[in-house]
Amino acid sequence: MQTNLAPEYQNTPDGLAAEAILRKCVHCGFCTATCPTYQLLGDELDGPRGRIYLMKQVLEGQTPTRATQMHLDRCLTCRNCESTCPSGVDYGHLIDIGRKLVDAKVARPTSEKALRWALKEGLPSPLFAPAMKIGQLLRPLLPASLQKKVPAKQEAGVWPSRIHARKVLLLAGCAQPSMAPNIDSATARVLDAAGIQSVVVPKSGCCGAVKFHLNDQDGGMQQMRANIDAWWPLIDPGSSSGVEALVMNASGCGVTVKEYGHILKNDPAYAAKAARVSELTRDLSELLPELVALLHGKLSDAARASLVFHPPCTLQHGQKLRGGVEQHLAELGFAVRVASNESHLCCGSAGTYSVLNPELSYQLRDRKLGNLQPAVDEVIISANIGCITHLQSGTVTPVRHWVEVLDAALLSR
Repeated sequence: MQTNLAPEYQNTPDGLAAEAILRKCVHCGFCTATCPTYQLLGDELDGPRGRIYLMKQVLEGQTPTRATQMHLDRCLTCRNCESTCPSGVDYGHLIDIGRKLVDAKVARPTSEKALRWALKEGLPSPLFAPAMKIGQLLRPLLPASLQKKVPAKQEAGVWPSRIHARKVLLLAGCAQPSMAPNIDSATARVLDAAGIQSVVVPKSGCCGAVKFHLNDQDGGMQQMRANIDAWWPLIDPGSSSGVEALVMNASGCGVTVKEYGHILKNDPAYAAKAARVSELTRDLSELLPELVALLHGKLSDAARASLVFHPPCTLQHGQKLRGGVEQHLAELGFAVRVASNESHLCCGSAGTYSVLNPELSYQLRDRKLGNLQPAVDEVIISANIGCITHLQSGTVTPVRHWVEVLDAALLSR
């Protein structure tokens, strides 16, 4: 796609990056067929191709409007279009640039700015954990709309104490430890059973995705740098720590940390370190091929539940990891299936999207649950805290992280 950058964007990092991405787009429209918002709204401007044209117009000097901002806001950043695109258009990075440029020129209403500020400052804050505890305590008294955002209190279980020669780093995170603490401890127990020790560095925190995708890109990058500083003593090539990987059990965090190298590539102080972090980062599911052999004989036949798997967009489209969870859990003796229809489509969670665009988000949730069609004896599993919480708000069927059901089947827990 031919693009003539306006003078203000010429020779700027954002302008040059966007132009390179736009040049790959051939306007074929394959992306619209797999775009969730286009499926719901049927509006060209609420599909990738239309949004690309809106961003192209801004880059060429046309003044954006609130309508432009709205259409970009409605994008889930699910990156399904990237999986569909035959030309390799890097849409996810383009939408980050487009939103940044549009927000610089289009003022938001005060109420909207306040909500976005509360989300980007509140979710990664140390105050989120005590706030969540209060919300869980008062959950029966909360309005239904708020109950959906506050999961029932969960016990984490015991963190293993054994020391192993093999060690991996886990992300301390922000929302997951407060909303579903058992995911981290289950991860540690499963890895412990396989002879791998999980290490958490207290000074690491939010991966930076919340702020970055709410257009506080500077704030997001500061969190990324803080994590790199916290991890570096253990992952420095000259370190003798023995940490072999950064393992992410939230696919939304995983796709972000894998992109640290891209996001910080123009930072001379952090570019090389960020590339090292991205190189070492693995989604937990990427360890499954090895875990199959290491956990052989350590699982209870009676505890292996029947499962229906929702692959998060950040796993199947963002990280391009498809089929592994289903295949390897089946090898471990679980009965596992995926939705027979639209398993590639987003559930509507998409980070803070369910708060900012609830009407569209809940339509996508209900559509996803309808396609999953869980039986009475099945458990819905996923690989991202946002998807798990969002889906659970619309069903009585248990929704869990796949590592939790694997942990529950361990003979020695």
